[in-house]
Amino acid sequence: MRKGIIENEYSKPEENNSSFAKRFWIYQKERFPFLGHGILVVAFSFSAISYSRICRGAEGFVNWTTFLIGVFTTISLFFLVRIFDEFKDAEEDAAYRKELPVPRGLISFGELKVIGIVLAILQVVLNWLFFPKMLFLYAVVIIYLCLMGKEFFIPSWLKKHQFWYVVSHMFIIPLIDIYASGLDWLLADVPAPHGLVFFFAVSYMNGIVLEIGRKVRSPQDEKVGVLTYSGMLGTDKSVKYWITVLFVTLLLSTAASYYAGYGGVVYIILSIIFLICCIPAFLFLNSYSRKYAKAIEWSSAGWTIAMYLSLGGIPMLEQFWRGF
Repeated sequence: MRKGIIENEYSKPEENNSSFAKRFWIYQKERFPFLGHGILVVAFSFSAISYSRICRGAEGFVNWTTFLIGVFTTISLFFLVRIFDEFKDAEEDAAYRKELPVPRGLISFGELKVIGIVLAILQVVLNWLFFPKMLFLYAVVIIYLCLMGKEFFIPSWLKKHQFWYVVSHMFIIPLIDIYASGLDWLLADVPAPHGLVFFFAVSYMNGIVLEIGRKVRSPQDEKVGVLTYSGMLGTDKSVKYWITVLFVTLLLSTAASYYAGYGGVVYIILSIIFLICCIPAFLFLNSYSRKYAKAIEWSSAGWTIAMYLSLGGIPMLEQFWRGF
């Protein structure tokens, strides 16, 4: 029996009293699925590096040791964002989302704190051993993450102004993107390509696409105390906002493609992806189905992966293919 377990009506004693490995496995499946998030972050990191190299006309890719350590750092940074959110949202989760792992006692704040410290130590040690130059960009991300954890010391104001809450918190994504792209330009001792501004803007907007997409609910799934954009803005308006943000991201990705010198075929592909991703939104507006609300969330993830692969990943893979 674990000491000091917090339990509620959603607690499952057989899970709460199992080994840490099993409990952590359940936790990550619910809150940060490493497989799904891993695919997204690998695409994110690979594309950021690739786009940087393509923009500056560099041949080939960075060495694979650099890439793998960079991927570990970016994935674990996003996982740290998840851990910080657990602490930041603790009061609301305990009151309104009791089914989540922490409120129901599956994993404790003490355990999450230890995991976070261990990950941060590993990040610092690996970056210091293999590319100490990257520690500056890493430190910028960590400082911003800590400010997010404290809600920039204006938590009450941010809660009343959801627009600024989202605007401020989404900056963590392009900051991690700057770190990932720095595995190319910073380690090569060259200035960052100007086209990265468009790539970072796409990353920022992708974060908003994901944020809105995962918080659109059918009317029967709305819960008191749980913030959703469908509940805050209205069901129809939230979906129309999501489509608008998706379209803005399309325009930015088109600009990024133009700067990188991609051909017209890329613009056609991006437009087709946009239209496909909009399908669940229009179906949801027609029926308010739970199934289509979930499909919007999946479309958000699919769109994000597709954007990263289109802007950097696939063009780099084409270079690999031509090299054989």
